[in-house]
Amino acid sequence: MDFAFSDSQAQWHDAAVEFARRELDEPGLIERDQKAIFWREGYERSARFGLAGLPIPREYGGQGQDIETTIAAMEGVGLGSGDHGLIFALNAALWTVTLPIAHFGTEEQKRKYLPGLCSGQLVGANGASEPEAGSDIFSMQTTARKHDDGWILSGGKTWITAAPVADLFLCFAVTNPALGVMGISAFLVERNAPGVRLVREIPKLGMRTVPMGQIAFDDCRLPADALLGREGRGAAIFHDSLEWERGGILAFTLGVMKRRLDQVIAHARGRSQFGQAIGKFQSVSNRIVDMALRLETCRLLVYRYAWAKSRGHDSAALASMAKLHVSECFVQNSLDAMRLLGASGYVIEGGVERDLRDGVGALIFSGTNDIQRNIIARRLGIG
Repeated sequence: MDFAFSDSQAQWHDAAVEFARRELDEPGLIERDQKAIFWREGYERSARFGLAGLPIPREYGGQGQDIETTIAAMEGVGLGSGDHGLIFALNAALWTVTLPIAHFGTEEQKRKYLPGLCSGQLVGANGASEPEAGSDIFSMQTTARKHDDGWILSGGKTWITAAPVADLFLCFAVTNPALGVMGISAFLVERNAPGVRLVREIPKLGMRTVPMGQIAFDDCRLPADALLGREGRGAAIFHDSLEWERGGILAFTLGVMKRRLDQVIAHARGRSQFGQAIGKFQSVSNRIVDMALRLETCRLLVYRYAWAKSRGHDSAALASMAKLHVSECFVQNSLDAMRLLGASGYVIEGGVERDLRDGVGALIFSGTNDIQRNIIARRLGIG
């Protein structure tokens, strides 16, 4: 296995770093974070650069890159920009809306939606969770029944990333209760479809620059071609998109961890106390070593997943391992960076406290880390 970037991967990574520093790392980030403002212009800039459609074929408006190159670019944008909410919104749309359409959509659906999703004209959001269907996602109560030449969707979804600003939802509903998991289907629901209602925007601890929301379907009328894939294929589409999300959505945090590691190393070299650089104190140097070790193991897991996925290998366990390990390490590295930087790491202007707040959510989304452990255990034959 080659551990070095290919020329294409290196080019996309480096270009993403430069783009993010130039176009996304603007002084308004602190205000946007404090006021929970989604920066649509930044989203569209990122899409124009290519981030919103990296693995999508060029004929549908994407960049036609492989999964490893996509991961490399996402790592780069995380290194270059501190707007984690914006980057998270791009990733959530790519892994859980754009890619499912590319993989399961009809030719008409691909041509209708993919160019807009890739260009940033459309923001995608995935609606799976419900108040009573979180980890047990297939106990969902949202239903879709056939009516005339279309569908009527009834129920609601919650904890949806980007719901208040989304233009297109990929949602799951029960179409045949008698079939259990095989009676669930997936639907593409446009924001302006009759019966779609934003119930509320949900305030949260971190990732404040991308809103979270709850939506309701009040006998929402959908055309027949709103069905994604075949009827009863929803579980397969859900599992496929969730695996993509678990394996790839935290790639940007590799860049964030690298940025903070570089910062604390420079701080440890330049900050003197008791007559010497603080990096000379073993308690300081050991903490920095732990941060570096976590980053390296995270990179190995994420790129190992990408390598396996791109070659068609069974990668479900690898995706869960990547999500579990990277999320835990991101939180711990943020805590360590705060300890090492002292007061400058604790105050808002330093940005480290935002890393920590943003990182906590990663322990929960895409399936809690306890769920990831259960998945891995089953793959090991012990769960």
